[in-house]
Amino acid sequence: MRQIHPYVVEALPFAPPGAPASCVPRLVEHDRLQCRADGPDDPATLLQEFLAGHGLPVRDLTRPGTHPPDAPTGTICGAAVFVSAAAGARMVGAPAGPASPAPAVPDLVAVVYRHGDTPTPPAGPAHRHPAGWQLDPWTESWTPRQHADAVRQARDAIAAGDIYQVNIVGHAAARYAGDPLPALHRLTRLPGARYGGTLGGAGWAIGCASPETLVEVTDGRVHTRPIKGTRPATGPGRRELLESAKERAEHVMIVDLERNDLARIARTGTVRVDQLYAIRRWSDLWQAESTVSAALADGCGLADLLRAVCPGGSVTGAPKLSALARIAALEPVGRGASMGGLGWIGPDRLDLGLTIRTAAADTDRIHVWAGGGITWGSDPAAEVAEAAAKSGPVRAALAGPARRAH
Repeated sequence: MRQIHPYVVEALPFAPPGAPASCVPRLVEHDRLQCRADGPDDPATLLQEFLAGHGLPVRDLTRPGTHPPDAPTGTICGAAVFVSAAAGARMVGAPAGPASPAPAVPDLVAVVYRHGDTPTPPAGPAHRHPAGWQLDPWTESWTPRQHADAVRQARDAIAAGDIYQVNIVGHAAARYAGDPLPALHRLTRLPGARYGGTLGGAGWAIGCASPETLVEVTDGRVHTRPIKGTRPATGPGRRELLESAKERAEHVMIVDLERNDLARIARTGTVRVDQLYAIRRWSDLWQAESTVSAALADGCGLADLLRAVCPGGSVTGAPKLSALARIAALEPVGRGASMGGLGWIGPDRLDLGLTIRTAAADTDRIHVWAGGGITWGSDPAAEVAEAAAKSGPVRAALAGPARRAH
């Protein structure tokens, strides 16, 4: 049975993901780059040169520019950026895996904004049947049994010494009628959505409620904040997450991976773990988060940075290239808009969230992805349940009625 919710079409607040709040009322789309990961050009170099061509200081991130909030009309403010997991795999020479179930969503997007008088409205699939929002039941790309079998195969690869850990992700889609943008906007408002935002183009849109930092650069220092370990947001759930040897081992493996990733672009001796295994809340879940940082090496550009951190270690595994090969073999469909990066690159800062807790809309369907990290200690049934727990708040936000504008 369809989930049908009548609503008044609300005026969506215009806010490119990560844009400076003081600039949002003045942002006008200036130029746009969109492409697939299987094109002739390296996505990291293509993005760097596109943004540099608009005056953003991305060829050397240790020499940031400035951006006063009262910059005059016509000044380039920055760019909303999306990098898919497939684009990240291409950057490091890894297999891209199966085709995306949402091919309308590009693998690389950069929308450059300037200060103007009238903000550009959000883009996305054309509105259909605006009298109501209708969402069909979800269709999974694999069954719970197939998901559990993939976990067992991952454990076999760990036993064979091929990998230490791998993140396995599943997908579901639901047909819709109506305007998907209010539904995606509801998703961005979930509690703990540090990287809540939407981005769209002709025939597609992304909504993100991610709590996880893929990469942030301010004042020449780079940060990443991997999340590994999940429990229900209850008192017993918090204690269980703190006391779980399996979750802590899984988490520390990824922290070590991120330390190695940052060391490739850091000044010698500057990589440090600022915080280890802190418990944070996202929606109705507890999650464990660490912070790893480093001082960038002189001359480190955006392309160097992306090749070091993409795809994110917490959604790939260790060793990263071996984990990516296993992911390409095990997952039923491509990761599409999920497990990539979404955020803002401006003259004075770079901040991209990892696109977990993310949905994408094409002209007919809404797509969601969810998964988890597999170690030797993983229980297949528990991993299936964890993926469902992560996906649940996302699906509920997409299905719920839009609020009336006040």
